[in-house]
Amino acid sequence: MRNIRNFSIIAHIDHGKSTLADRMLEYTKTVRPEKLQEQFLDSMDLEREKGITIKMHPVRMELEKGDQLYILNLIDTPGHVDFSYEVSRSLAACEGAILLVDASQGVEAQTITNFYLALKQDLVIIPIINKIDLPNAQIEKVEAQVYELTGERPLRISAKMGWGIDEVMKEIIERIPPPSGNPSGSLRALIFDAKFEDYRGVIIYVRIFDGKIVPGMKITMKSTGMTYEVVEVGYLKPEMIRTQELDTGEVGYLTAAIREISEARVGDTVIDAAFPETPPLPGYREPKPMVFAGIYPTVPSDYELLSKAMAKLKLNDSALQFIGEYSPALGPGFRCGFLGMLHMEIFKERLKREFGVDIVITTPNVEYKVYLKDGNQIIVNNPSDFPDVFEKVLEPYARVEIVTPREYLGAVQKFCISRRGTQTKFQFLDEETVLFEFEMPLSEIIFDFHDGLKSISRGYASFDYEIIDYRESDVARLDFLIAGERIDALTLIVPTERAYQIGRKIVEKLRKEIPRQLFEVSIQAAIGKKIVAKERIAPIRKDVTAKCYGGDITRKRKLLEKQKEGKKKLKKIGKVELPQEAFLNIVKAEE
Repeated sequence: MRNIRNFSIIAHIDHGKSTLADRMLEYTKTVRPEKLQEQFLDSMDLEREKGITIKMHPVRMELEKGDQLYILNLIDTPGHVDFSYEVSRSLAACEGAILLVDASQGVEAQTITNFYLALKQDLVIIPIINKIDLPNAQIEKVEAQVYELTGERPLRISAKMGWGIDEVMKEIIERIPPPSGNPSGSLRALIFDAKFEDYRGVIIYVRIFDGKIVPGMKITMKSTGMTYEVVEVGYLKPEMIRTQELDTGEVGYLTAAIREISEARVGDTVIDAAFPETPPLPGYREPKPMVFAGIYPTVPSDYELLSKAMAKLKLNDSALQFIGEYSPALGPGFRCGFLGMLHMEIFKERLKREFGVDIVITTPNVEYKVYLKDGNQIIVNNPSDFPDVFEKVLEPYARVEIVTPREYLGAVQKFCISRRGTQTKFQFLDEETVLFEFEMPLSEIIFDFHDGLKSISRGYASFDYEIIDYRESDVARLDFLIAGERIDALTLIVPTERAYQIGRKIVEKLRKEIPRQLFEVSIQAAIGKKIVAKERIAPIRKDVTAKCYGGDITRKRKLLEKQKEGKKKLKKIGKVELPQEAFLNIVKAEE
């Protein structure tokens, strides 16, 4: 145990975490040079394309220093705010963390969040400035920011060029403490990740805190009480290497013929079935979906395909939640819960790439707590279920941290206030960089907040957020009616004061998208019975008098009257079909 070091790399998105991991694999000769490709631990194509880490990938490296052989377990973490629950659980499996900061970008919002997350877990933190080879690197300025945040001078490296990797490895061995635990005690292991394979079932990634795991042993999941027999244990280098046992302090994997990923909950404690009274390791929050949307196949006949694809994705994504629902406009589909907008985008991309399913996603929304007049409380995550009459509504609020250059200070403040934000903190990180804290409704963040912030700050501002609580809000259900019929899939929950602007924008868009009919079509936006915006589509005129050449005017009048009657009748029985393309154009999030 003395020679084991368990650590992770934490950083803001795109600060070079995966590249540093590549250099470590190279330095320790864990991966042969001809096999090493960029972002080696990011195995999904999607991760490579977007340049982000989505899933964590543990890897065991071995390094000889003098006459000692050290075992270094790197637990790579995602940097994006949607996956912060992955960061928290990987940190719990470590004794130390490398805090990586980009020499050209400096300290950003997630750098601060992840630093405090690591501090909370009592980890030894090694600050490092990366990308010192860049022509626009501001090394002294960033060094001062890091010193201000952590209280120590950072190492200077360039992971891309391979500069300074030797010092990094030396610091890991010298400064990160070895794991503690009781090798002869009864088994306690933390599940920090899990994945599903068709033939082996669920493969669990664990960190052993006490005792050991061997094949053939009976284990119990502490939270569910379910018992299994261990089939195989091993290390990740990064491919799976079988071994005879996993001991205290080690990181590895186990398989036990587990069929459902929901039975291997991340953050759960694995214990020896012979000692059911073993206390669990300090707990975890379950990943809780915060953004909800309707998911429908673009072609309704693809429903079965979509259903199977989602069940398979759920096997590898424990945070994904869904239930079936039906929409008159779009047919059968699902109501899905996501951690955030990036999680939703990745889910959509994976459906398309891995299963060839094209989907329509309705406007995303958050979960509301609605208190009814009779004193009951209901949870609403589907806008069409929002009641007309209620006592009060609570919506989730988030604390938003924004780091921005000083020159965009006013624009950022104005932008956040327009999103119903209240400023709670303001501080200078250095002469040129400002840290803001705002409290605002989550519904204002999930909708193009990131893009809006980037465009007003020319890409320089960064933000991070965490959910704090539910607060009372003045919101209403905005319905859209076409020829008097409510279109469920378009229903929104909006701040009452903005209902008119939003309603007007969407009815205008609907007017452009819906094809003209033989009768007049009215499009309305309504809150309850009150119409807040209205448009009409004029009917197509068919020239019924074309066959009358000259002659008496009364003949023409008769034909026109007959047409009028027909149009009246059509208006009563005529149905307006909302074409799928029209719907797609309306629900595009940019609008």
